[in-house]
This record gives sequence, structure tokens and C-alpha cells, in this order.
Amino acid sequence: MKQLLFILIFGFSSSLFAQVPTGSIKGNVQLEEKQLMLHHVTVLIVQLSRSTETDELGQFQFQNIPPGTYDLVASTAGIASELQTVQVTAGGEAIVNFALKLSPIRQEITVTASGAQETAFGSFLSVNSMDSFELAEEGATAIGEVLEAQPGVAKRSFGPGAARPVIRGFDGDRVLVLQDGVKTGSLASQSGDHGEPIDVLQLDRLEVVKGPATLLYGSNAIGGVVNAVSGHHQMKEQAQDGTRGYLTGIGGVANRYGGGGAGIEYAKNRWLFWASGGNQSTGDYHTPAGKVLNSETRITTGLAGFGWFGNRSFLSFGYDYNDGRYGIPSGEGDEEHEKPDHLHHEADIDYFRRNLRVSGGIQHMRSFLEGARFTFNYSNWNHKELEIAEETEEVGTFFQNKQYTWNAYFDQRRYGKLSGTLGFSGMQRDYFVQGEEALTPPAKQNVLAFFALEELDFEHLKVQFGARLESTRYHPLNLHKRSFTGASGSLGAHVPLWPGGALVANFTHSYRAPALEELYNRGPHLGNLTFEIGNPELKRERSDGVDLSLRHLGQELQWESNFYYYDLGNFVYLAPTGERIDELTEAIYAQAGARFVGTEVTADFSLHPNLWLNAGLDYVHAELRGSSTPLPRIPPLRGRFGFHIRYRELSIKPEMILVNEQERIFRTETRTAGYSVANLAVSYTLPLTHFSHHFAVNAFNLGNRLYRNHVSFIKDLVPEIGRGIRFTYSVKFF
Repeated sequence: MKQLLFILIFGFSSSLFAQVPTGSIKGNVQLEEKQLMLHHVTVLIVQLSRSTETDELGQFQFQNIPPGTYDLVASTAGIASELQTVQVTAGGEAIVNFALKLSPIRQEITVTASGAQETAFGSFLSVNSMDSFELAEEGATAIGEVLEAQPGVAKRSFGPGAARPVIRGFDGDRVLVLQDGVKTGSLASQSGDHGEPIDVLQLDRLEVVKGPATLLYGSNAIGGVVNAVSGHHQMKEQAQDGTRGYLTGIGGVANRYGGGGAGIEYAKNRWLFWASGGNQSTGDYHTPAGKVLNSETRITTGLAGFGWFGNRSFLSFGYDYNDGRYGIPSGEGDEEHEKPDHLHHEADIDYFRRNLRVSGGIQHMRSFLEGARFTFNYSNWNHKELEIAEETEEVGTFFQNKQYTWNAYFDQRRYGKLSGTLGFSGMQRDYFVQGEEALTPPAKQNVLAFFALEELDFEHLKVQFGARLESTRYHPLNLHKRSFTGASGSLGAHVPLWPGGALVANFTHSYRAPALEELYNRGPHLGNLTFEIGNPELKRERSDGVDLSLRHLGQELQWESNFYYYDLGNFVYLAPTGERIDELTEAIYAQAGARFVGTEVTADFSLHPNLWLNAGLDYVHAELRGSSTPLPRIPPLRGRFGFHIRYRELSIKPEMILVNEQERIFRTETRTAGYSVANLAVSYTLPLTHFSHHFAVNAFNLGNRLYRNHVSFIKDLVPEIGRGIRFTYSVKFF
């Protein structure tokens, strides 16, 4: 700690005296089709991870830019982004003007892959993101429903309210869900019938990082990361004075979907205030076989905060809450599969979450540290599992999870070709459970980690390497304590091969401490349809993996092909014993070697300036090594084929989703038949100087196909939603 304080003091004091010759960048952003200046467009300097927004005249400016060559990206929701390269000289002023288009090709921006803003094309990890208009079009009360069509992402569910993303076949504790880079504090990872408290209508974008992201985010990110980004708690070069906000409304059939959200920001003299809220609800959804009873959902959210954003520093405070309720579907089953006893009566999950956050940072320090960022977050999650009979409700199990998290990032000043980030993070968790499904005792968990992520930027090659040391300690009430310490590391290369094309290769060694439920569960776990027996003697899990990505981003073609291979030692999985307890299958947490191999391919090709071909494919093959036993709930081979017809502000996207049968199944699973689903999305985007309107109509499962999701815990009882249509209207004002 003394060394850390010395670094901070030295960095701040050095910034007062060191003077480095710098330059500046300025320019404007307009919509090419209408020669219209655009306000509130984000402009990013990729190499410096610095961003600002255009003012009422569509103009932007950066000061104190070190001499060098930089890539700038201008982006806003609903409009294709643009990248330009600029040369900055000492004492000089570079001019960059952007002309954005309404086009299917866009340069995605991510803050998740490296902890700082960068383009998805230039990232070392594979990233997909959805902006606020896309999220409104795909609106749902659970993020698993929203993300299930993304490459390499499937939907784990125990009904719509509990839908959670599965990334490259990894689920549960191996997929980390964040909100603005911080753990949500929910319990969704530990049970199939637990959901995540995220309302996508309140977000700027939703990002998915595929593959191990353990260096920055910890051992829970061994499979990937989903980050819900609001944009409120990050450094801003300029907080433009004035008022801006959004309004969204959604309605749909097939599940009586309705809801909306609204938000507003007000900036004055470097102070920024914000508030937003919304409500979404659905009724029981319909399938070609009839209504799925007790599948209704509801989520209510609200947040508020304020901050001071100067040229070199910021400090912000935020509070948000989530209240929701969803049903555990009580489907009628079918002739081949007996309905579990606990689904003969209705059960709901009623939850709430309260969250408080403090964030801050400083930049342009002009020493060996370029900047520093910190976050402190407190989350209080509660949920009740309600048993409903004859119009009465009884609490079966009560869960509470209080979680304190903190992290700090120190951005190194570029020294020649070397740049990087150092940091530390920690978590203190107080977990309590009481009732029928109190499988684990009350417990405390403590996590502390130190990490470094470095990058060498040569003219035709970028190399990234880093390491993380993490310690996890469990203190369960009246049971044996466990502690785990492990190191993770990575080495990657980003090689440009042709204009707009690049090869990215990564090797990662990752460590994961067993989860609380894997160590200490004992009893009937209806959320996983098993009688679970944990193993307090489990060893730490480790993974060695290789990721290869070939990418191209051009005016008429955008494609990405990924291949990955992960070899896991001491892989933790539920192993059925063949015994039956309380009408459930007994299963113990065991360890063995495992292997995950897979691929993702996406391509968008211009057949005509107004007609694009879209195609994609993803597949994962996962099994236990030695016995070659397939792992449970692994998504089958999936393909996508469609067209994007774009004429000025109008977009029409017909598509066909093709899913193969899944016959490589775990011994307690049943085979899932293949299927095809036809969808149609029509949208109209009208950008104006101070408004941007977005109208959308999404028609899904046009053929009213009866199909089942192999990753669902209750796929044998209830199929997926039938034919339906959803209407969305969103407006942004600034």
C-alpha cells in the first residue's frame, strides 16, 4: 500500500511540473445525405482512448494531444460510424471533418475488451455490441432473450424471466455479467431459474466479449463477459451544456408485451445530472401448442446520479434500483417426459436490487502515469421464491446478497511503442439464504486481485501481454473454510494483412476458483432439476486456450471468422449418480479434464448499394476428456442467412435462422430436433439536428414453428414462443 501511495503522489506531483509539447484536433460531424450537422455524436481517439461529443453546431475539439498519428472514429446510434486517420504535430492543429451515412456497415466501439474505449476491429478479443436503437428493437425483460441471436451466444432459460446468455458453450459462474464494468451482485450464475436485473432500454449499448477476459475482470470471466454500458460513469472531454434524453415505447403480441422507458441528462458548467426509469411486462406467451402458463414477467428500473467533469478529472455518484417478478413456467409437458413434481403448482420469483456507485478519475497527468480511474460499488440483492396455491403466496426460500466491489486502473503514459494499464480490484460479499432451497450456509467471500495489461505497438504489428494474480476466500457458517490463489496470463498479436484486414491470435492461461454452490450445495435444487451435493475439496480450475480471428472491414464487405480451442483441467461439472432423491436426480460436483472447440463466422456483403447479403454460423463442441462424454446444454450448430435492403432512412431485413439437431448429449439429457425460423425486421431512422427518431416493426417466427431450445432447463416441457410481432418507437433529443 505504501508503494501505491508513492506512485500516486509522484504521478500527481510530476504532472504539475512536466511540460510536453502537444497539439490539438478539431473538426465537425455531419449527415452526408442531408448535409446536416449532427449534435451529440461521440468522437473517439482510438490510440489514446479519449472521447468527446459534438456541440450544437456539430463541432468537436481535443486539446493536449501528444505528437503522432491517430485514428478517430465518429459514431452515434442508428447511423454508420466513420474512421479517419490524422497526423498531430507539436504546437499544430489538425482538422478532421466527418460525413456519416445511413449504411449497414458500422465501426463498433467497445469499452469492455481492454477496459478503455477502442474499436471492436482493433480489439485483441472478439467483441459484438448492440446500440440503444438495436436494443429497443430486440426489447425483452431478460438479457438472454436480447442476445440469443448474437454470434457465439445462446440463451439459457427456465422461462423468459430467467434467460441468461451462454457464451461459446460456457454458462453460470464462467460467464460474467457487468453493469458499467462492475458485477451486478445478482445470483443468476448459480441457478437456472435466477435472472439478471438489467433493463436494456436504459442502456447506451450492450457489449459481449467472447473468450477468456480474466486479466481485467477476474476468474469468473473464463468464458466471456457481458457488459451493460450506460456511459454515465466515464471520463468525458466535454460535457456540453444543455438538455438531452430519450423516450422509448414498445408493444407486442404473442406474449402481451408492453412497456417503455425515458431518461434525461442536464449539463451546466461542467456539472452533469441524469435520471431515467422504465417498466416492461409480458403475459404468458403463446406457442403453436398453446399458452405456456405462468411465464409472465415484469421489470421496473430507475436510476439517478450527478457528476463533475473537468478537462482533466471527474467524480460521479449514482444510485439505481431494479424491482421485478417473473413466473416459473408450469407447462403441461408431453407424452415422453414426465412433469417434475415441483412444477405441478405455480412458483414465482420476486426480486429487488439497490445499487450505489462512486466513480472518479484523472487524465493528462504528464508523468509516467497518463491517468487513473477508480470505482467503488455497493449492491444489495434480495429475492424470494414464492409458492402459489389457491390464490395464496408463501415464501419458500429467501436470498440476500450484499456485495462491495472496488477497482482502480492506472494508465501508463506511452513510452516509445509501449503502453499499458496496471490495477487492482477487490470484492467483499455477504451471502444469506433461508428456506426450502437453502442449499448452502450463510457465507462471506473475499476476493483481491492485482493485474497488468501491456501493449507494444509496432508499425505493422501490435503485441499485447499481461498477467493477473487473484486470491479468493470463502468463510461459510459452521463449515470448512477454503481459499484459492491463482495466476492468469495472456499473449496476443494483432497483425494487419491488407487494407481493412487483420489476423488476431491469442494464447491465454486462465484460473477459476470454484463457486460457492459448487463447494457447499447440499439438497434439492429445483432450479437445476437436481438433488445437488457439493464438494468442499474441489481444486481450482484452469484453462489453456488459443483464439484465432481473421477480420475484414471495408466499404462493401465486413466479415469475421473466429476459431477457438480451450483445454480445461479440473473442470467442475454436475455428475449424476443414478440415484433418485425427492423425485430429483442426485448429482455431485465432480472434476475432470474438458475440451471446448468451436467457430463463429459472420459476413455482410454488398450485392448493390441498396442490397446486402448477411450470413453467419456458429458451432461449439464440448466434452470431457478421456471419456469423450458430451457436456450438458451445449448449443447445436446454428446458421443465419438473410438480406439487408437499405434505401435512405428505410431498412428491411428478412432472415432465416437454421439450427441443427443436437444429438451429442449428456446422459441425463434428451435429444433436441433441428428447426428453422423466419423473421422480418423493418425500421425507419430519421436523424435531425436535435432529434433522432427510430420506428421499428419486428415480426418473428413467421412460420409459427414449434421448436425447443436445447440450452433450456425445461425444454422438454415448454417450447419457444410462436408467431408474433413487436412495435417500437424511440426518440433521442439533444
